Amino acid sequence: MIQVKLFDREHEKDLEKEMNHFLKGLEEKKLVDIKYNVAAITEEEEEEQIYCFSAMIIYQA
Repeated sequence: MIQVKLFDREHEKDLEKEMNHFLKGLEEKKLVDIKYNVAAITEEEEEEQIYCFSAMIIYQA
């Protein structure tokens, strides 16, 4: 059975750490693919950019 694990963090290092923790417990041959995305939103009032780093690990259960 194919399954997915979703990750969503505001900082890329937090995303990296969480994904590596999950991948440690997954046999390499069960890994199918990893999808990655970055979104940036500008808050008009504060003129500050907010980032959202997300990833999806697709694997065989």
